[in-house]
Amino acid sequence: MLVIRPITKADFAALKQIAIESGHGFTSLPVNDQRLTQKISHAEQSIIADVSQPGDQGYLFVLEDSETGEIVGTTGIEAAVGTSTPLYHFQQNTIVHHSAELNVFNQLRTLTLCNDYTGASEICTLFLRESYRRNHAGRFLSKVRFLFMAEHPKRFSDRVIAEMRGAADKNGQPPFWHWLQQLFLTIDFPTADHLIGIGKKAFIAELMPRHPIYVGLLPEAAQQVIGQVHQNTKPALKMLESEGFIHKGYIDLFDAGPTVEAQLKQIKSVAESKKVPVKITPIQGDYTLAVANTKLENFRASFAKQAQYDAQQGVLLISPEFAELLQLEQGDMARFIYLDKVSA
Repeated sequence: MLVIRPITKADFAALKQIAIESGHGFTSLPVNDQRLTQKISHAEQSIIADVSQPGDQGYLFVLEDSETGEIVGTTGIEAAVGTSTPLYHFQQNTIVHHSAELNVFNQLRTLTLCNDYTGASEICTLFLRESYRRNHAGRFLSKVRFLFMAEHPKRFSDRVIAEMRGAADKNGQPPFWHWLQQLFLTIDFPTADHLIGIGKKAFIAELMPRHPIYVGLLPEAAQQVIGQVHQNTKPALKMLESEGFIHKGYIDLFDAGPTVEAQLKQIKSVAESKKVPVKITPIQGDYTLAVANTKLENFRASFAKQAQYDAQQGVLLISPEFAELLQLEQGDMARFIYLDKVSA
């Protein structure tokens, strides 16, 4: 079975391998030993911190195969982005050029550098090894963050965002990047990607355009990918949209991928999750449930049909094996959602 738990220092080698496999554009996991070590240490401190409101905490979880001990995926949450290191986006706007005398009315799209998402919580760092992309594993890896956030809401902002990877050409390069490189940055994409990944973002404020950019002046290839996601990211975007996330016009600086947002309490998996006591008994349910305990440092979550909600008794029936995996005992509270049906 697959189980989610908080990352520890012992997971460094596995996290580095995931960083290597994820490739360029996955800036939250740079292939940099020092940065990865810092991320793990920061996550370990965040999960045990006494928190009354979101701050500079980062929660990073690993997906482990309980039979082999192999780490097969990762998923994370940043409690409040942009508070220690600025978070930049382009905001899409429309401005009007109007001449009554000439009877000319033009609506023109612009891009403006901004920090509008400062303080928002961000779901991030989701990666699942290809051989495990089946049987609800990807869906679970995305939704398990909402179970954690639903259980510990004071640790997160009311506003939650997700940055989606932008479109790329046949060489894996974002077409949107090329005009930026030529006019403003004069460094290649892997270098910029690496600098952001290790937290060195000062060059953005120093070199990026400070004034609104007219979209119509950009190369056609750059215009076409604004707000578009990478082919491999479309399923993730569709899943978030089903949770209630929407795109309000903010895009990534370098690949123009959309940033989507939602209010924490209105996220479907948060709103529909149920927190109930567990009753341990042999059970094989009809539906796949994602179930999490209510702990912090010892947070555990998994998914299986070895659980079934008894609405009449108001309890979650789970098998002894599933309970052991989740570190749950008789009468403990657990939070769950359905993965393959609309919850009642």
